Amino acid sequence: MNDTDALPPGADPDKASVARMYDALLGGEHNFAIDREAVAAVTGIDPQVRALARANRAFLGRAVRFLVGAGVRQFIDLGSGIPTQGNVHEVAQTANPKARVVYVDKDPVAVAHSTTLLADNPLADIVDADIRRPADVLASPQVRELIDFDEPVAVLMVAILHFVTPEENPAGIVAAFRDALPGGSWLALSHATNEDRPDTAAAVTQLYRSRATSPVTARSHDEIQGLFAGFELTEPGLVHVPLWRPDEGDDVPEKPSEYWVYAGVGRKSG
Repeated sequence: MNDTDALPPGADPDKASVARMYDALLGGEHNFAIDREAVAAVTGIDPQVRALARANRAFLGRAVRFLVGAGVRQFIDLGSGIPTQGNVHEVAQTANPKARVVYVDKDPVAVAHSTTLLADNPLADIVDADIRRPADVLASPQVRELIDFDEPVAVLMVAILHFVTPEENPAGIVAAFRDALPGGSWLALSHATNEDRPDTAAAVTQLYRSRATSPVTARSHDEIQGLFAGFELTEPGLVHVPLWRPDEGDDVPEKPSEYWVYAGVGRKSG
C-alpha cells in the first residue's frame, strides 16, 4: 500500500495498527505510513526487533508442523494478523491437505486480505472478532462449520496475549478457549517478557501505549507459564523463541535472552 491509499473503514487514522506494524516488521506491503513510522520508533529502541519478529514467525511454522505431526488437523489462530509467508493453513495443509484452519482478527486490513486469500480454500476461513470475547469466536459460523470439538484442536496465541491488559484478564481468555477444547487439544503461545531486557520492554510498552491501537503488557516467565494452566508443556518447555525446537541448520543465537519473547506448546490432558 502506498501512502496515498485511504485507510480502510474501521481503521483509526491516529493510531498505528499492531497487525500492520507486524506486517511491516516482516517486510510486508499491507501497511501505511503511520505504521512504518511507529516501527521506525520501535527499531530505534531495539534495532533487532525485525529479527525478533522473524524468529516469532518461524516459531509459528515450527509449532504448526509439530502439531500436525502430533495428529492435529484443526487450528484456530487467534490474532492471526495480515497474511504473509508461511501462513498457518499453508504450513498445515502442506503437511496434511485435510487440515482445517480458522483465523481470527479484528483489524480491518487483516480481515480483508485474509478473506481474499482464502476465497478459494474451503478448509480455511477468517472470523472478524475480538479474541477478548471468546464466546463470540467459538459461536461464529466459521468455527461451527470447520472445527469439530469432538476431535483435538490446536489454539494458537502467537504474539497476541501481550496486547491484552491485566484488566482484560488474559488467563481468563485462555481458560475460556481451553474449557471449550476436548482432551488431547493443544495451545501454542508466544509472549513478550519484561525479565531479560526490562528497560527495552518498558520503552516499547510506552511506545505502543502512546502510538498503537493496543498497548503492550510484557510479563515474567512465571506469569506466561501460568497461562498454560490446564495444559502440559511439551519439551523443551517455555523457552526463548529461537530455542523452541529449532530446525536442523537454524541459526540459534549465542544470547537467546536478547530475543525477549518466550514460546511454548502444551497439551490438554484427558
